[in-house]
Amino acid sequence: MSAPLILLPGDEIPKDQLPRTNTNPLKIGPGLRLLSQPSAKSTKPQQIVAATQAGILTTDARRNQVSILSFPNRRYIPTTNDLVIAQIHHSGVDVFYCIITPNTPHVALGQLSFEGATKKTRPMLKGGDLVYARVLSMGLGAGAEVELTCVNPATGKAEPGGLGPLQGGMVFDISTGMAARLLQASSSSSDQNDAVEGLVILAELGKKLESIGGFEIAVGRNGKVWVDCANAAESSTLASIAIGRCLQGTDENNLNTVDQKKLVSKVLRELKLDS
Repeated sequence: MSAPLILLPGDEIPKDQLPRTNTNPLKIGPGLRLLSQPSAKSTKPQQIVAATQAGILTTDARRNQVSILSFPNRRYIPTTNDLVIAQIHHSGVDVFYCIITPNTPHVALGQLSFEGATKKTRPMLKGGDLVYARVLSMGLGAGAEVELTCVNPATGKAEPGGLGPLQGGMVFDISTGMAARLLQASSSSSDQNDAVEGLVILAELGKKLESIGGFEIAVGRNGKVWVDCANAAESSTLASIAIGRCLQGTDENNLNTVDQKKLVSKVLRELKLDS
C-alpha cells in the first residue's frame, strides 16, 4: 500500500499520480485547479493540475476524478460543484440570500433554481430554513457573488437525490475534513481509495437503527450534516441526537473502525435505543 500524497497550496500534481482512462475526460475536484505554464519544449503552454489547499490527494479511477481531501477543521472555501447545506438569511426579488459559513458574505440561490419551480410554484422559504444545494458558480473578480442551485443545470432535476429544501430533522457541525470523507465514502464502491477506508460509522448506525425506521442524511462540504429520523416516530429526536453524537465523536477523536462501533453501541445504550 503506497503512502498518501500530502500536498500544500501551489504544489503540482505529478502526472503519474493522475488516473488514466481513454474514455472519460479528467475531472478536477475540490482543492485543485487546472493551470497553464510556459513550456520549454513547445510554443503551446503546458497544462498542469495544482493544489489550491493543503490536504491528501485522492483519486477515483472509475470516474477519472482527482481531488483534495482536506484536513479536519480547515475553513471551508466554496468550490464549484460542492454540495453544501445552506441556511436562508433573507429573500430578495428573485433570489434567496443564504449562509454557508459564519462571518462570510451571503451566497445567492435563485428562487427558480428548484425542480419544477415557476413564479407560482417556487418554494416559499423564510429566514432559518435549510436547503441542500450545489455550488453553481464562483463569479469573477474580487467580491464576486457565489451562486447556488438545487437542480442539475443539464437536466433540470434535483440531482443527486435530496437537493432542495430540508424539512424537519437536525443539523450538526462537523469538520470540513470529516464532511469530505463522508461524501467520498458515500460515492465510492469497493474500489474506494485509502483515504476513506475505515469510515464505518454510518453503516453501523444504519444496521443498529434499521429496526426503528432508519434515517436520512445530507452532508455538506461546508461542515454541516443534516439528519432526519422521521420514521422513528416517538424515538426520532433521540435517534437524531444519537447519530449527531456518533459523527461528532468519530470526527473529534479520529476513531478507528473498532472504536466507531463501540461508540455507536455506547451512545445507543445511553439513549435507550439499543433494544
